[in-house]
Amino acid sequence: HVQLVESGGGSVQAGGSLRLSCTASGYTLPLYMAWFRRIPGQGREGVAAIGGDGSTNYLEDVQGRFIISRENGKNIVTLEMNALKPEDTATYYCAADLVTDVPSLVETQYYFWGQGTQVTVS
Repeated sequence: HVQLVESGGGSVQAGGSLRLSCTASGYTLPLYMAWFRRIPGQGREGVAAIGGDGSTNYLEDVQGRFIISRENGKNIVTLEMNALKPEDTATYYCAADLVTDVPSLVETQYYFWGQGTQVTVS
């Protein structure tokens, strides 16, 4: 059973940076992992994803501002968020799955989810 623990997040002024981290336990082989976000009143939106081979996929709106990375050989994924905008304000969720075709930004591709961490940009 895979468990995801998120850390990071918080409040920052527009233009600032934040880092989110997600640690997956319960599975030793590389997982497909991703970050999603939910703005109140809306569904979850895929932000960035990373495959077991390090391949990545980004929401167009965050391309060039956010960087997803994985610690070598570990299911620990970091989302570095730069040049933050007020519209990035959301609850951010870590997600993981054993297999997907590509590092997907589609919510239904992921079975395991973290509890979420709040990011507020003012």
